[in-house]
Amino acid sequence: MSSGKILVAQGGGPTAVINQSLAGVVLEARRFRDVTRIYGAMHGVRGIVNEDLVDLTQETSHNLELVAATPSSALGSTRDKPDAAYCAEIFKVLQAHEIEQFYYIGGNDSSDTVRIVSLEAQKAGYPLRCIHIPKTIDNDLVGNDHTPGFPSAARFVAQAFAGANLDNASLPGVYVGVVMGRHAGFLTAAAALGKKFPDDGPHLIYLPERVFALEQFLADVKATYVKYGRCVIAVSEGIHDASGEAIASLLAKEVERDAHGNVQLSGTGALADLLCDEIKAKLGIKRVRGDTFGYLQRSFIGCVSDVDQREAREVGEKAVQFAMWGGRDGSVAIKRTGFYSVDYELMALSDVAGKTRVMEDEFISASGTGVTDAFRMYLRPLLGSGMPDAFRLRPAPVEKILKK
Repeated sequence: MSSGKILVAQGGGPTAVINQSLAGVVLEARRFRDVTRIYGAMHGVRGIVNEDLVDLTQETSHNLELVAATPSSALGSTRDKPDAAYCAEIFKVLQAHEIEQFYYIGGNDSSDTVRIVSLEAQKAGYPLRCIHIPKTIDNDLVGNDHTPGFPSAARFVAQAFAGANLDNASLPGVYVGVVMGRHAGFLTAAAALGKKFPDDGPHLIYLPERVFALEQFLADVKATYVKYGRCVIAVSEGIHDASGEAIASLLAKEVERDAHGNVQLSGTGALADLLCDEIKAKLGIKRVRGDTFGYLQRSFIGCVSDVDQREAREVGEKAVQFAMWGGRDGSVAIKRTGFYSVDYELMALSDVAGKTRVMEDEFISASGTGVTDAFRMYLRPLLGSGMPDAFRLRPAPVEKILKK
């Protein structure tokens, strides 16, 4: 006899719309009479192992809607990267609580977690439906046209660089903005959507899909500065040399590494400072400023794409429908079907888990320091409605009298 119990959790970095997916799961599941309990795990898979569960069945629909419109992970998240043994412990808890459906909202690692838990259930002969719900601001899940969370973060990046460009035009100099993206440059490339006039910044964009050479970078900056009298630069935190070594680790005297041995790129302003120091020292430009967007772009409360909100809700809803009617485990994927419309498919977990998508060559300019119109056409509808615009004076020069 079915228990009718399901569990949903959130993993990895939070986004501005991840709670839309959570609400989508809960509200859609309530439509099915066979569902008796909807549990949530606090702080992702760690909460499952610790049996730190909450009963979402008791949440009101009104409050769920309010939470859905609130950025960040309402259930909390975790950076735990479960191995097979960890996933076996997850499965034991799910089995003990008679949970028959497991939904995990997250990125690459989260999809792999769902895959392993699904295998554990199959080995034990336990009827557990496992569905991965996509989420990542990096936009690096394979099989997806784009992933929930990315459009809102991209909207923030585009607007932030539009503002930085206006500031830089007022007080000319060099500005370096470092954006998240260890392997995929989608978010950094979004800076280009803030351009309106031909001489607007960012004038240079550096992505992890292309090898970064410091000397060429300095030459690019110098040429741009000579041409415009200023230079706005968007840089991915994941830029690397020909050997694959992160530029941040090459330039820094000391680097911090995470539990997986990766150089810490987010949450530190080191790369921006190091690049600014190189520009000052090698090019002799005095006004050089750098910013690291860091965590601001993930859950910024005032800059959310309405398209992103809608699709994040729908992937949660579709996850439940696939679980109820699909008859198999999988990962929900967004597929573009027109300009602009999407549909949703259930991909095999093995086709998504542990894989990383990077920017397609057609999106990157031949110079490697910009994006193509194809990328602008790809991203623009995702940013949603109400994008702010910037205008300029049309000055009518007054003839000089004293300084002819």
